[in-house]
Amino acid sequence: MTLKQLPIEIINGWSRNTLMQTLAIECVEIGSDYLVARMPVDARTHQPMGLLHGGASMALIESIGSMGSSLLLDLDREQPVGVEINANHVRAVTQGYVRGTGKLVHGGKRTHLWQVDIHDEATGKLVCTGRLTVMVVPKVG
Repeated sequence: MTLKQLPIEIINGWSRNTLMQTLAIECVEIGSDYLVARMPVDARTHQPMGLLHGGASMALIESIGSMGSSLLLDLDREQPVGVEINANHVRAVTQGYVRGTGKLVHGGKRTHLWQVDIHDEATGKLVCTGRLTVMVVPKVG
């Protein structure tokens, strides 16, 4: 399956009034089978010790997979819903930006599987790696 090549401004527009807007997650690149988004590491995404919160990394993984799956679907008839997510947090980050690259592993009619690797933009080092399973469901409303 190939991701629709919509303008990035449209994809980022989907984030208005959502957690993605609150965390300042933005899509920055779309390929045929991958999507890249970035997120700041600051007070919005810190845990009490001043490190990137693991939950923020999970939110980035889920956001990337959901955006990517949206680019595979007819959104007038169906929508993506995350049903399972897992991640390994491997390095701490205290400031700057992280960049997540989500690669489509499986793009079926009813499920999609995304592998997402999050790197520190300043160093290029791996911060977190995870997988998201998305279920394709009929559009509600």
